[in-house]
Amino acid sequence: MKAERIAIAVSKFNKHVTERLLASCRRTLERSGVRPKLITRVPGGFELPWTVNELALSGSYEAIIALGCIMKGQTPQNDHLARSVIHHLHDISVRTRVPVILGVITPSTQKQALDRTRGENDRGEEAALAALMMLKQSRLLKESR
Repeated sequence: MKAERIAIAVSKFNKHVTERLLASCRRTLERSGVRPKLITRVPGGFELPWTVNELALSGSYEAIIALGCIMKGQTPQNDHLARSVIHHLHDISVRTRVPVILGVITPSTQKQALDRTRGENDRGEEAALAALMMLKQSRLLKESR
């Protein structure tokens, strides 16, 4: 198994969900013969963009997977947070030219959150597959220059 230049940043907030996302993400990468070069944990979703930006600017990674769970609450805070996190992760990807894979889920309920960690709705697996695809795409585009 080779260590690819893939980093995973995972939020500790809603750990019962994010650790499941991470486990399925890692399993999927390992099934493809890939081991991530780095896995780092951050306090919550709000800290993901800063961490991903630093990883992208380091030049050490060809793709970065961001995993998190921003659960709907009783106030609109989650809407503001989710919008900001997703916007900034996208901006980092475009600005740094390092593929950033969105593995941040925004469920309304605990059941929805857990449903997105298994089966055909497994967002951890989906993020890993997207990272592998973008890694391949990035390398092809670099070779064609």
